[in-house]
Formats: sequence, structure tokens, C-alpha cells
Amino acid sequence: MPRFVAFLRAVNVGGHVIRMDDLRRAFVKLGFDDVETFIASGNVVFTSRSRDGAALERKIERSLEKTFGYEVKTFVRTLAEVADVAAHKPFPEARVRCAGAYCVGFLPATLSPEAAKRVLALKSDDDDFHLNGREVYWLSKNRQGEAAFSNAVLEKTLAARSTFRGFNTILKLAAKYPPKE
Repeated sequence: MPRFVAFLRAVNVGGHVIRMDDLRRAFVKLGFDDVETFIASGNVVFTSRSRDGAALERKIERSLEKTFGYEVKTFVRTLAEVADVAAHKPFPEARVRCAGAYCVGFLPATLSPEAAKRVLALKSDDDDFHLNGREVYWLSKNRQGEAAFSNAVLEKTLAARSTFRGFNTILKLAAKYPPKE
């Protein structure tokens, strides 16, 4: 059975506190196996009989909204996709080392050329962006909380939901859960 990571938006931020035990139970109740949470920011690793990521996203979103009482936008990736995200190196290593923030944003779909242009137009002296598939890589000279760019800015630019994770979190996830061939 395939193994996935669900990246959940708005978990343990903005006043929405969910205990990881409760989140694990919610995923088990959905019929998923081998459910584990990875750090308390809404990353859930699980096994499913389904191979349809979009269907899994909808199923999880409906259930979590019913269980926790608010929208929890969900972005599902296979372990192989997470490994690819971690392996992608869009910025020179010297810039990454000096960065205040280096994050990956998960999107519901690959952006249209027009939407991609809008995101890349957000580039400034402090913030740089790279698009690859359903992910946007963001490198900032500033720390995440001090940057002019935020997830809210991206969502407004795209008129769509997204969620960000620090690149180190992605590296750790990929190392702990390598894809099985």
C-alpha cells in the first residue's frame, strides 16, 4: 500500500490547537494505517489503499472539518514526491546558508502560466521564489515572521489555499520516511 504525507494548513497556528494524539485518531478513524505525526505543525504520515491523492485530500478535509470544527486544507504527497521536494535545489547553497527563511509552499495544483507570473512577480530584494510542480520554494533574507511575504500574501495572490513548511522540516521528513520502491 502506498505511503503518503498530509501537509495540513492551520494546525497549531492562529489559535487552532489540535493535539497530535487527536489528529492521529482522526486519521485512523478514516481507515488509514501506520499513522504517525511529524512535529506538531500538521504533518501526518499514513498508508492508504487509495492511490488518488486528490480524493484523499477531499476525504481528509471533510473529516477534519467535521471533527475539529474548522477548515483544514490538506495537501497530500507520496513519500517519493516528498523526497523529490527535498532533493530539488533551486537556489545556490551559499544563498541558502545566509537566508533568514527557506520554506516550501504546497499548492493544490501546478500553477497556470498566469498564476506563476503573479507569484514570481512577488520577488524583491529580500524574497526570491522558484516554482516546481505543485510547490513554491521561498528564500528570504529575513526571518519568516519578519518578512513582507507570507502564506496569506501567496493565498491572496493566487486566490487559493496553500501551506508552508521550513525546508529543514522537509529534509527531515524525507530522511525519516524514504520512499520504498
